[in-house]
Amino acid sequence: MRDFQKPGRSAVYAANGMCATSHPLASQVAVEILKSGGNAVDAAIAAAILLGVCEPQMTGIGGDCFVLVKPAGTEKVTALNGSGRAPMGLKAADLRARGLSKMPVTGIEPVTVPGAMDAFCRLSERFGKLSLAEILAPAIRYADEGVPVAPRVVFDWNEDGGVLKGAARDWFMIDGKIPQVGQVFRHTGMAEVLRRVANEGRAGFYEGEVAEDMVASLRALGGTHTLDDFAATEATWGEPVSGLYRGTELIEHRPNGQGATAILLAKILSHFDVAALDPFGAERLHLEAEASKLAYDARDRFIADPDRTKRLDHMIADETAAKLAALIDLKRAMPSPKAATEALHKETVYVTVVDRDRMAVSLIYSIYHGFGAGLASDKFGINFQNRGSGFTLEEGHPNEATGGQRPMHTIIPGMLATNGRIEMPFGVMGGSYQPTGHVRLLSNLKDFGMDIQAAIDAPRGFSMDGKLSIERGYDPKVAQRLADLGHNVSEVVEPLGGAQAIIMGEDGVLIGGSDPRKDGCALGY
Repeated sequence: MRDFQKPGRSAVYAANGMCATSHPLASQVAVEILKSGGNAVDAAIAAAILLGVCEPQMTGIGGDCFVLVKPAGTEKVTALNGSGRAPMGLKAADLRARGLSKMPVTGIEPVTVPGAMDAFCRLSERFGKLSLAEILAPAIRYADEGVPVAPRVVFDWNEDGGVLKGAARDWFMIDGKIPQVGQVFRHTGMAEVLRRVANEGRAGFYEGEVAEDMVASLRALGGTHTLDDFAATEATWGEPVSGLYRGTELIEHRPNGQGATAILLAKILSHFDVAALDPFGAERLHLEAEASKLAYDARDRFIADPDRTKRLDHMIADETAAKLAALIDLKRAMPSPKAATEALHKETVYVTVVDRDRMAVSLIYSIYHGFGAGLASDKFGINFQNRGSGFTLEEGHPNEATGGQRPMHTIIPGMLATNGRIEMPFGVMGGSYQPTGHVRLLSNLKDFGMDIQAAIDAPRGFSMDGKLSIERGYDPKVAQRLADLGHNVSEVVEPLGGAQAIIMGEDGVLIGGSDPRKDGCALGY
């Protein structure tokens, strides 16, 4: 139990239904949807789309999503891939001929076709109880009337607002300036698009005037996007992939999401006695950082469009994890994993909802970097994602930038199960950090017995691109010890990720946790 004389928050307990999101209004809307007769899918969609108004720097209808759904009355999980594809006109050879060695992060080149709206429509049709008009009504109202901008959102807006160009500045600035805390942000263009989707379904977005606005705007910016690219967008159903850690099944979305990275990371760590380490000490963080290097190296080698990911079984095999674990030196950081693994091997907002009937939804929805590509459509202000920056320009690589293909994706929804029973939908936002975040949360729960809120609150570190970034929650002595082990240690500028989770107790009680690194909360009834 936490010390009630210190800052913090308790987990949220409820019996009927619960939602955890990164913004209070989204959590409130989700619970209202549940109380009005909607199910977890209805509530998750309503909350996710509203987050495009509440946190426009993080997500929006120009982005992608991935979803895991556990329908009521079953423990079988269904996966939905709502990631869009590159326009057919994208060719890595053309970009290499321009002198590019890697995909740009902003600008027109990384803009892929939005996949989330098609996924939301298909998800609603298959599993929802309410109409699209009922589900979208709260987001339409808030987009028209406006939402007071929350503190973390302003922090991000100041960090990312510089990427906004042209029409995006008109739609996502107020009088040409970044909004201040409490200032009301409206997006009437989004409200109009949502009205059309409410009336026409996916055709209201991927056909007609809205699609024409997106295509004309993209082509004016130099893109190759066509109306056919938008009309062809289709989310795909499938089954998740999973692996065991200390008897708990970690369930993740298949590629092109990076969920397999979390499974491999968990399996590597299972070869060590993590529970014997100080949960907030240097030795645990060193081990996690070294295992992450190896797991992410595998990610960058193998994960691509589902049709081009050929070695997934090898990537998450127990034998692969064992051989990678053997490469870890507990007393010294490895400089680079690639050379060490070459012989062995020859990449947001998150919403979780559980309803009265124990349908559980784990949904993650993003435009990738802050404000995505920094571009928006002229008439409706649809902010375009930069997911294409997840491609590589390496010739012959399975994730090479190619028209009609999906790039490697960082966003991953997760679930935990024990003995075949789904016990927790969860997610950890934060770009590439997400697999590490999934496994750290899992380890906090299973190795150290933390309650869900404490497991989310605990300090984080992340090793990427030769640098080990740690949050201020660590004792300064930890940073020095990590440096002594050979890590290039630095303090993060912004917090690492943001988690949301709901535990479904066998006694029928729901327990929700929400990350204080964001503005949101868990709510139940």
